Amino acid sequence: MRLLTHLRHVDLAVPDYDKQLDFYAGVWGLTKVEEDSGISFLAAEGSPERYVIRLRKAAEKRLDLVSYGAASAADVDTLAEQLLAGGVQLLSQPGKVDTPGGGYGFRFFDVDGRTIEVSADVEVRQHRRIEEKESIPVKLSHVVLNSPDLNRTREWYETHLGFRLSDTLSAPHMGEVMHFMRISNQHHSMAIAQGPHTALHHVSFEMRGIDEYMRGSGRVMRSGARKIWGPGRHMAGDNTFTYFLDPHGNTVEYTTELENLDEDTWHPHVYDFSQPEVTDQWGTANPMNELVAKESFNDVDRGCFVAPPV
Repeated sequence: MRLLTHLRHVDLAVPDYDKQLDFYAGVWGLTKVEEDSGISFLAAEGSPERYVIRLRKAAEKRLDLVSYGAASAADVDTLAEQLLAGGVQLLSQPGKVDTPGGGYGFRFFDVDGRTIEVSADVEVRQHRRIEEKESIPVKLSHVVLNSPDLNRTREWYETHLGFRLSDTLSAPHMGEVMHFMRISNQHHSMAIAQGPHTALHHVSFEMRGIDEYMRGSGRVMRSGARKIWGPGRHMAGDNTFTYFLDPHGNTVEYTTELENLDEDTWHPHVYDFSQPEVTDQWGTANPMNELVAKESFNDVDRGCFVAPPV
């Protein structure tokens, strides 16, 4: 039984806190909703989530946390019991969540040593419809994680958290390079990328439509932020993409029109990543090559550890 409902927020530790806050709350188009001594919470105006990004000032860059929603406190308890029975290490027992919006949840380590949170009963934020030509994020779309063993990571998320495989990218000279994973009819809430080490690959934000996506991409380009890849349109997920580096080298994406699929009839595809139309149907993005790919390998995340095999 699937107990997760959606992606809530991604929490980042950053050494250059002020610069990052200026980027996310300024150029990127999120709204700072709370700040307290080196921690800030940023919301997307179109999303009911209290926040979608948390920034924390730290000496070392890391991915602090990925948070998912559950439908009820009972589901949170059920998941905690299932994880314990499966030998997963819990960081906390289910209980009161003391971040904005509150709720009921707990934290645990995934197979790569990342901290994951699941919560329910979080207060909904007053949000609004994003208007035509308003080029700010509607919501958090998905997160992509680098893993040195993407199939082990895929199997762990399938076994313990109920994720299902939507599609796979593969290449003749590299084998499988990415698995797109879902917890709803949205093509992916998470993807797992083959990388040299455990790290954050990218965080993606949904825009209102094609025009708003292009306007937002242009604004970030004009700001001087480094564009890695795009604008273009992927085949897997059929979504648009433009990827940038935030001030500390994390990859962030604007996207729109991510595919909603019929889960009862869907069969995963294996797409050949070496074919240009697979990476970009439009042909408008700069070519995907090894240098572009390496940008999203990110730095080694020392916040993650090698968890014991499950």
